Amino acid sequence: MAQKGVQLNRKTFSCSICLDLLKVPVTIHCGHSYCLNCIKTHWDKEDEKRLYSCPQCRQTFTPRPVLLKNTMLAGLVEQLKKTGLQAATADHCYAGPEDVVCDYCTGRKLKAVKSCLVCLVSYCEKHLQPHYESPAFKKHKLVEPSKNLQENICSHHDEVMKMFCCTDQQFICYLCSVDEHKGHDTVSAEAERTERQRELKGSRQQIQQRIQDRDKDVKVLQQEVEALNRSAEKTVEDSEKIFTELIRLIEKRSSEVKQQIRSQQETEVSQVKELQEKLEQEITELKRKDAELEQLSHTEDHNQFLHNYPSLSQLSESTHTSSINIRPLRYFEDVTAAVSELRDQLQDILRETWTNISSLVTQVDVLLLDPQPEPKTRAGFLKYSREITLDPNTANEYLLLSEGNRKVTVMSQKQSYSHHPDRFIHWFQVLSRESLTGRSYWEVEWRGTGVNVAVTYKNISRDGSGDKCDFGLNDKSWALSCYQNNFTFWFNNIETPVSGPQSSRIGVYLDHRAGILSFYSVSETMTLLHRVQTTFTQPLHAGLYAGFEDGDTVKFCKLN
Repeated sequence: MAQKGVQLNRKTFSCSICLDLLKVPVTIHCGHSYCLNCIKTHWDKEDEKRLYSCPQCRQTFTPRPVLLKNTMLAGLVEQLKKTGLQAATADHCYAGPEDVVCDYCTGRKLKAVKSCLVCLVSYCEKHLQPHYESPAFKKHKLVEPSKNLQENICSHHDEVMKMFCCTDQQFICYLCSVDEHKGHDTVSAEAERTERQRELKGSRQQIQQRIQDRDKDVKVLQQEVEALNRSAEKTVEDSEKIFTELIRLIEKRSSEVKQQIRSQQETEVSQVKELQEKLEQEITELKRKDAELEQLSHTEDHNQFLHNYPSLSQLSESTHTSSINIRPLRYFEDVTAAVSELRDQLQDILRETWTNISSLVTQVDVLLLDPQPEPKTRAGFLKYSREITLDPNTANEYLLLSEGNRKVTVMSQKQSYSHHPDRFIHWFQVLSRESLTGRSYWEVEWRGTGVNVAVTYKNISRDGSGDKCDFGLNDKSWALSCYQNNFTFWFNNIETPVSGPQSSRIGVYLDHRAGILSFYSVSETMTLLHRVQTTFTQPLHAGLYAGFEDGDTVKFCKLN
């Protein structure tokens, strides 16, 4: 209980600013007491406002109060130091293994409460008092207890290192500055600290600016996550609706086919049974007639036979005058074949579209922190190869598609294409079935007078002979024109001459997200012909202008 009383007294007689026992205690008008130096330092900072406050109760005073030593309180503190503080120290202030020890204590060491950077000594509460009371220690620098004070002593001269050599970037003592560091750029440690403090301030400002920038980036990424989640959820919902509608449509068509088959089955069976009943009735009638004639044939009376014969010999008209011809046993099998053909067509469509859908899903790429560099070798390009096929619904009527819709040939006669709004009417052009996003690579091989190898948005115009429909002559398409003797690049009706080795094979590399489109001449090596750096706002389609004369051909090469 006595120890607790001492602890309470110690807290009661401590300064609320420095948290140590009061040193030259003074009591201000509100009744709170502080160390003289602590409250003076506090009020010095408030001189500009001409309004002075108590750190505890915040009561303000004007003008600045005159501070006088509280002799009674000072006496109590001194008494506490001599009696209660010693008892408290004995029980609670011995240094442990992790503590900084008082360098002045003998025997069992007490905890140090401060270290002096001038004396290079650590002090307990008792041995620290001269630093508070004697004017000789007024300029000494007290810091939190430190175990590394000896690092401030020069190993060569046993002097305190108060200087800093800017040339060698190390702390030195005064003797070092006139000895091995003579002629070096030296400053006081305090001046170097001031300079480094200024740099530290700049570094902190940079760090704080980066923190603000990263906070903005985090918010942008959070918004991106929310947008990505919304897009994914909506796409899943829309896809489910579309597939459900497709399933319902197939189920509806299946039901209609089933209903038509049952209806036709009922009609045909009814007609057959009706004819069957008539034939059975005729058979019954014929059998009866045959029995009567047989009976007549046994009549012995000649007059009776001749009398009845005319009426019995006459046959009624047959129900079915001609013989019944049964068709080969293929009743509804043709329907089965037609449904099977529909299934195969749907499988082909689903296979093609699924590849495109799957590619579009995997090419969703939110972050572009480190854009993929363009490959340097053909093997590198082939990692992004795409199998591209031509869409018959876009082909000009004078173009023949073959080899699985990968090859196109200019023909002199129109082909039997059905009408379609996506078809190019005037120009000998055709688009790929697949849309292109992400990174893609493909190669085109051509024979004849020339070819235009292009990429274009799907909404390029199709009807007419103007620039709006021609690859490279509008802002919806980019085209490399290849002729026997030269290359030219076209975009938005602007021609750019291109130099490079002639080749019948052209490689095209597309990084849709990075906005890169590159054309290469492909032979034994790959030579860059032209590169475009832009921003693509829609998915792209590969396009071909097939040539000018009958027999000109161009095709997408198989790369896998």
